[in-house]
Amino acid sequence: MKNALNALGKYFKDFGVAFAKGDIWVKLSAVLMGAGYFVRKQVVNGIIMCLVEVMFVVLCVGYAAPNLAKFGTLGTVQFEQVFDPLTMTSTVNDYDNSFLILLNSIISLFLIFVFLLFYISNMKAVYRLQLKKENGEHINTFREDVRAMFNEKFHITLLTLPAIGIIIMNILPILVLIAVAFTNYDQQHMPPNALFTWVGWSNFKNLFTSSVTVTFGYSFRKILVWTLEWAVLATFTTYIGGILMAKFINDKRTKLPKLWRTLFIIAIAVPQFVTLLLVRSFFADAGIVNTFCSNIGLTGFLKNVGLVPSNLSYIPFLTNPGWAKVMIVIINIWIGIPYQMLVATGVLMNIPEDQIESARIDGANPMQIFVKITMPYMLFVTGPSLITDFVKNINNFNVIYLLTQDVFVTSDQLLANSNAKEIDLLVTWLFRLTNEYYNYKMASVIGIIVFIICAAFTLVTFSRTIKGDKEEEFQ
Repeated sequence: MKNALNALGKYFKDFGVAFAKGDIWVKLSAVLMGAGYFVRKQVVNGIIMCLVEVMFVVLCVGYAAPNLAKFGTLGTVQFEQVFDPLTMTSTVNDYDNSFLILLNSIISLFLIFVFLLFYISNMKAVYRLQLKKENGEHINTFREDVRAMFNEKFHITLLTLPAIGIIIMNILPILVLIAVAFTNYDQQHMPPNALFTWVGWSNFKNLFTSSVTVTFGYSFRKILVWTLEWAVLATFTTYIGGILMAKFINDKRTKLPKLWRTLFIIAIAVPQFVTLLLVRSFFADAGIVNTFCSNIGLTGFLKNVGLVPSNLSYIPFLTNPGWAKVMIVIINIWIGIPYQMLVATGVLMNIPEDQIESARIDGANPMQIFVKITMPYMLFVTGPSLITDFVKNINNFNVIYLLTQDVFVTSDQLLANSNAKEIDLLVTWLFRLTNEYYNYKMASVIGIIVFIICAAFTLVTFSRTIKGDKEEEFQ
């Protein structure tokens, strides 16, 4: 953070130095961006800068200004449709669309911000040209600049398209998500038929407090705890299970290791969508598993020990909160271990054999070797992947939603009031709020919380994982 602030301070300081110490042509570039290039005989660059400036002015006048003028209110003209019985036609007024105003305003502000950065960089560039001329250094022609973009500056050229993609697909949606969290955008305020407006921090307040009518605070606490429990269980059960399975298959005493490995790879090849829907049918209240358990007397036994309510004739694998959570974790182990097994197989084959042999000579048993050598090496190599898996499981939509959708019904009225269920993760709750109940404002708030949790965890754990030099320990 400190380095980022120092870099930002230097960025603006260099701009101030360029404007203060630059000659008349550098200062003129503050008004006409291409002026500093024209006088240095870089005509093509000068024309490009002037065209960019003209395009920005046109964009501000024709696009940004009309939208930003309504950004404070997000529109005031309500949608109205009037039917004329004489002509048998309907006429629609020139109404405001709050969402388009919001979206276009954010895009406008983002483009203005990008232009300001470009403007500052341009001022520093023309100042560097001035210094080169004063020092008698060579000033590149446009053709030489283009050639440089495919040689010493090729990394910039190569990253341009991915950077634009990230901006369009990630940064802008996040900005819209943040903005919607401060509005009352929901089913009662759906554009274009209705307007929505700014409500400040009230949505965040609703998420962290509870009342008789608003139960989001209660639901958020329960779902957040389950989300973190699920992420820990789902990550480490598959991680440890994958390592153990890889050691089992690669053990010299295991027969037909290629067959076992092939069977697990086939399990990966089957789409999760198909697998989870089939499993949901198997473990339904009237599914084949319940039929089998009833026939062998397991259902009756579980009733006697109190694990199944006495009024039920089946095991509520996916319809009882406790049973459903346990089954979700178990099913995730089944579908998640093959992936971890393949990763672990590659890593285990690269553990220095001399360390293991030295440990055996010193009298270490297999368990001690696993704890002291195998696991530290695995954590060192796969640490970043483990962090990624944890964040991925926080947002693991498929397993939860596909196993419980249209099957699990909550009996907790407080959860139901906020459109949540005991087995929901934050991400499935968010999806339910948007897809089924059109409560975009609260879904956006939850999305921001999920982003903060994932970003904070990733930054803290990843920095600690790569901290220091542990590579020498495994040489």
